[in-house]
Amino acid sequence: VGDEFTEGRDEDGWLRHLYDRWRDKAAKKGHHFPEFDGFWQEGYIQLPVEKSHAVFSDFREDPEKHHLQTPSGKIEIFSEKIDAFGYEDCPGHPVWRAPLEWLGNERASTYPLMMVANNPKTRLHSQLDIGKYSQDSKINGREPVRIHPDDAAARGISDGDVVRIYNDRGSALAGVIVSDVVRPQVIQLSTGAWYDPLDRADHDSMCVHGNPNMLTLDVGSSSLGQGCVGQHALVEIERWDAELPPVKVLGPPPIRS
Repeated sequence: VGDEFTEGRDEDGWLRHLYDRWRDKAAKKGHHFPEFDGFWQEGYIQLPVEKSHAVFSDFREDPEKHHLQTPSGKIEIFSEKIDAFGYEDCPGHPVWRAPLEWLGNERASTYPLMMVANNPKTRLHSQLDIGKYSQDSKINGREPVRIHPDDAAARGISDGDVVRIYNDRGSALAGVIVSDVVRPQVIQLSTGAWYDPLDRADHDSMCVHGNPNMLTLDVGSSSLGQGCVGQHALVEIERWDAELPPVKVLGPPPIRS
């Protein structure tokens, strides 16, 4: 069964197979790329770009022929259509509104650190978090969090410590990387660590693995856009000095007879 599933290829074999298949298809279209070993040694391939593209260049050259997909066909500073929706948070013209969570509001006096939850380097969102590449990045089995040296020193936190990140929505454990690549009052915790609650019967329980969804606001970006706002949240952190709870989510589920 194993040989049938893998088609007789290991990890390296599959990489070479997929690359060679893509390389052959590209060659048929006149694009020639190095063999796999050359690509692997270089680390990247520069794909050809047929021509540069400037946004709205066609519209600029001929506004009548290449009109925009707006009611007027033009760039609209004021939109009658959006204004007619009557959304309190989305008038028909551009405005600046203070975010619900930022270091400039009163909430920051209680939770003085801005958490940035970026897409992870070691996996695709949460996919393959169980894989070796992602697991090798963990600190004491937890998702790494980066914190500026000044903020770490003020809280008695050192590189490699496990900390509890918390606010009034929830909390999560993470392993510390002290680094000046983040600004003071900013911490960075990637998305996608598999959710592992300390108490599985309590949906508000602390995530022992480091999932930032425990801390972010679960609302749309606006009445109109309804985009995701889960990339930022005000938080506080403290060193975790108690016994570390085990990470269970990576193992098989309990089987009851």
